[in-house]
Amino acid sequence: MEQNIIKVENLSKSFEIASKKPGLKGTIKHFFRRETQNINVIKDISFEIKRGEIIGFLGANGAGKTTILKMLCGLIYPSAGKLSVSGYLPYKRKVNFLKNITLIMGQKQQLIWDLPPIESFYLNAAIYDIDKFEAKRRIKRLSEMLEIDKELYIPVRKLSLGQRMKAELLAALIHKPNILFLDEPTLGLDINAQRNLRKFLQIYNKETEATICLTSHYMKDITYLCRRVICVHEGSITYDGSLDKLLKKLSPVNDILIICRSDKDANQLSNSGLMIKNRNKKEITLTIKKNAITSTLKEILNKFDIEDLYISETPVDEIIGEILINKKV
Repeated sequence: MEQNIIKVENLSKSFEIASKKPGLKGTIKHFFRRETQNINVIKDISFEIKRGEIIGFLGANGAGKTTILKMLCGLIYPSAGKLSVSGYLPYKRKVNFLKNITLIMGQKQQLIWDLPPIESFYLNAAIYDIDKFEAKRRIKRLSEMLEIDKELYIPVRKLSLGQRMKAELLAALIHKPNILFLDEPTLGLDINAQRNLRKFLQIYNKETEATICLTSHYMKDITYLCRRVICVHEGSITYDGSLDKLLKKLSPVNDILIICRSDKDANQLSNSGLMIKNRNKKEITLTIKKNAITSTLKEILNKFDIEDLYISETPVDEIIGEILINKKV
């Protein structure tokens, strides 16, 4: 069995759009002589994803994350390069390929608005040639994992956003796909609904060894689920690797609050040559490189009378925000 379930090599995608000057004059001119321009959305990217991995795609709005997912699931034809998903060319939309994947987009829905979700589940089961007995068994299993029961028999339009998202997920998984493409799956959900959805995806990944490709602007989705991330900037990949290594690269230091027992110790610590970020009487905040924390703290505890100390980690949202603001890793 091939270990890499997704292979992407020198993949590019460009769109041809109309180029028109504003105003009536520009409209008339464009009507008689149509001008277009090519926009390169994805630029010569390459990566591989192993079976069972959960990969997070990070980047600012418009970086190309959704376009990558759409090419991987076959909704968009690539302009150049090679890609293989589970041994298939996605854009050919083979039946066996479609049975192996699912795409969930937080801003789009597949459930029928005026019917209970259970009706859409049975419709999906029929589309995938799943008999009714097996469909009932799968629906029961997934509904237990997602903790939805009575909601299955309530019209979709009367469900809350969190309940509807759970039902959308169940509908997308009824055919047991081994590759999940999730584009902002927790968009608009409250904290509890986000947490429950993350737990479900983690359990589903462990039980089925499904491969999950995830985009999200909620950093807890990424940190909870993904060990590896791919950062996309203006259609190019700027980082592909461990999330932990990325966080250490973007935040190589820690702030450490040290509370001294006496003013004398506080004064001596302030003049010890360490990088002082802030001081408030006996409370001193130091900035220390992560790879030197152990040795530095050992030296401080041996030399000074310390009452207490606190090590603070830079919030992940702030660290990842550097990628979105500065656009590069």
